[in-house]
Amino acid sequence: MNLLRKILFPFAILYGFITSIRNFLFDKGILKSTSFDIPVIAVGNLSVGGTGKTPQIEYLIRLLSDNYRVATLSRGYKRKSEGFILADSTSNAEILGDEPFQFYQKFPNIQVAVDANRTNGITQLLSQKIKPEIILLDDAYQHRKVKAGFYILLTAFGDLYADDFILPTGSLRESRRGANRANIIVVTKCSKNLSDEKQDEIRSKLKLNCGQQIYFTFIDYDDAIYNVEEKIAVNEIKSEPKVLLAGIAKPKPFFDYLKNENDECLTFPDHHHFSENDLNEIRNKAQNKKIITTEKDYVRLKDAEIISNLYYLPIKSTFINHKQNFDATILQYVKS
Repeated sequence: MNLLRKILFPFAILYGFITSIRNFLFDKGILKSTSFDIPVIAVGNLSVGGTGKTPQIEYLIRLLSDNYRVATLSRGYKRKSEGFILADSTSNAEILGDEPFQFYQKFPNIQVAVDANRTNGITQLLSQKIKPEIILLDDAYQHRKVKAGFYILLTAFGDLYADDFILPTGSLRESRRGANRANIIVVTKCSKNLSDEKQDEIRSKLKLNCGQQIYFTFIDYDDAIYNVEEKIAVNEIKSEPKVLLAGIAKPKPFFDYLKNENDECLTFPDHHHFSENDLNEIRNKAQNKKIITTEKDYVRLKDAEIISNLYYLPIKSTFINHKQNFDATILQYVKS
């Protein structure tokens, strides 16, 4: 793989040139960006793969939805539908995509919409009888046709954009210079006890601009697993033989949190749509054992026949320090 990436280096240079020209045209107003009269917060990353966008969006929903009418707008990756869709009681993961459907199920007091065309999606949301007061754009950092009022850029602790390179040699969707558009940079998936010295080292490596803020978070796993009928403490099932199932970008921390030497770990591609053959494989591996999956996978599997043995483990994004500063910055933007 490393050799292949080196061979593809000329294509990375070409791709970086094209994305840089595109960003330049947007920055100079030659290509049109549409602004809106309500707070629009874009959450995204520079790299492909999982940086923790879903728990970050959920954090913002919890922060804002008690006092404001909040809507989320996502592309709806790998959904089997097209155009603008506003979630309702007929929606499922195939119609919305797994992450938007997860938002819809967890937060019934918000509006959840999908549209690959974010400009149209926002316009459609604002045409609803009940209009949102804040829109959260999920994975829209490179969607320059919308000019968000506030940008949150995520980068994973073990895969900082400062250490990466443009596709296909690296994993970056655009040059590292794209980080300049961010109001806040959040380093995700840190260890809980990340030292102040290590935080300072990362600050120095990322070379923040004047006015940019940086925060450090970790993935906080729930102490229980859930299904439609029950809740079981993790410490009760950790030693029990079980099947662990994940269709996410980087499943190792999920497996490490739950597994013991007798467990079967099944890995599928990110956003995977489970076929009947997949379900048969899962059933054969599980027999009568519990099947534990991620919350994102659960919304795609909840209607399958394996549901009686199926549980999910919730996660959330937790700040190592300075949580109050982050909250205050977001609330101040919304109020202004």
